[in-house]
Amino acid sequence: MTERRKAATQLDIAHAAVELFIERGPDGTTAEEIAHRAGVALRTFYRYFRNKQDAVAPLLASGADRWRALLAATEPGTSAPDALEHAIAEALSVPDEQAAGGLRSTRGLLRAAADDPALRAVWYRVNQESEERLVPVVAEIAGAGADPLEVRLAAAAATDAIRIALEAWAATDADVEGPDSPAALAVRCLRELMGGMRLVGLGNGPG
Repeated sequence: MTERRKAATQLDIAHAAVELFIERGPDGTTAEEIAHRAGVALRTFYRYFRNKQDAVAPLLASGADRWRALLAATEPGTSAPDALEHAIAEALSVPDEQAAGGLRSTRGLLRAAADDPALRAVWYRVNQESEERLVPVVAEIAGAGADPLEVRLAAAAATDAIRIALEAWAATDADVEGPDSPAALAVRCLRELMGGMRLVGLGNGPG
């Protein structure tokens, strides 16, 4: 199998796992059921994942990859705080029903994770990995001479802003759009967390 096909298979399994966790909860779902819904053999499931909770990681990571790509595409000259805020708002926007459905699935998954430590551990692990991958992207946007500590703090703030916003939103019945939506909450969290950061380097942006 090519790497692309492998990634597609992992995402198929991840989607199946999320659906079943939302429907039945992690305790009511087996790896065999996830494999069956994804249309793969059980041995294929265990080729990629150690346990049923781990199966959701590719789907969570794909969301982090998307918003990091949006950030990397920032126009030259944009300040790092502005770039982070814009990328977060765009990543959590709902231009169509598919995006809205994705957020609702995240809500269901986070609710399922509330009573499942292993599932929460996957959520936290994916966020930690995303934060680490975000550091060089923020450094590029901040420009040469930016304080490395502030770059790391900004990467952590942006990651936590999204995580906390999604967790807070998932605990409510707020809509996917509006003042209590994930996008609005994440921007609010980011502004609070980055209140004292300047992130101005010699180049003030890529280019």
